[in-house]
Amino acid sequence: MNKQWLAILAAFGATTIYGLNHTIMKVIMPTYIEPYGLVLLRVITASLLFGALSFFFPKEKIDREDYWRIGLATGFGMFLNMVFFIKGLSLSTPINSSVIITIMPIIVLILSAIFVGEKITWRKAGGIAAGFLGAITLVLYGSAFTKNAPNIPLGNFYMLINAFSYGAYLVLMKPISKKYHVITLMKWMFPLGVLLNLPVGWEELSAVSFSSLPFDAIWRIGFVLLFTTFLAYLLNMYALREVPPSTIGAFTYLQPIIAIGYATLSGNDQMDGIKLLATTLVFVGVYMVTQRERNKSTKDEA
Repeated sequence: MNKQWLAILAAFGATTIYGLNHTIMKVIMPTYIEPYGLVLLRVITASLLFGALSFFFPKEKIDREDYWRIGLATGFGMFLNMVFFIKGLSLSTPINSSVIITIMPIIVLILSAIFVGEKITWRKAGGIAAGFLGAITLVLYGSAFTKNAPNIPLGNFYMLINAFSYGAYLVLMKPISKKYHVITLMKWMFPLGVLLNLPVGWEELSAVSFSSLPFDAIWRIGFVLLFTTFLAYLLNMYALREVPPSTIGAFTYLQPIIAIGYATLSGNDQMDGIKLLATTLVFVGVYMVTQRERNKSTKDEA
């Protein structure tokens, strides 16, 4: 199996983890741990795991000219992305979060146009409009309250910011993901993420009584720490070495399929007319953006 197919499998594995994570993480907040405390616990755990793993790989020196990019990518990927996603999820629902995150390919396209000059055609512009219309539909017209979702519109808005943050992270990481080993990057980025999240999450993390947590909370926290934070970041960074950021972004529209199925089967969320309309608009938008890319690639290869 060639490296490109391994990268696609890695991206699919990360997407599956993220799809399940919407519901798994939702159940433990805020009953057992508050959102910002969980973010801090995630980056601390990842720092320790990647730091330990780095002893088994050759040491690499980071070039001074890459400091700014790593620092900025850390701010978007290990701080803003995590904080807004987890706070948004605590206020909204698993299905809403999984739908909004699917506008990622559209955001990557917009950022690529701004920073690397990628051309936006009329078809892509239509896809961008459809995708954002779907996301805004959820933000403005979704239910204002359901069980364990105290402020759905605000939560959806936070997750929209999360999607922009993660899109920026992917675009920033692409050049240096080919220059340095994934373990080297994660070894430096997650400790920096700890410093960024410490002022925000320390009070909430210190309030958790870990000794009194039930097993249902323990395995879910373990999944978030080991799979969502450690393994998913590792898989995505490996995939990013071999395929473009837009390809990684395109995998995000598999998340609602996984998330909706798991959330519905586990009884933690349900579909309604607004969610179905928003999902359709987002899927149409992503299709319009990515379809043109595939057609263009085929023409170039001919």
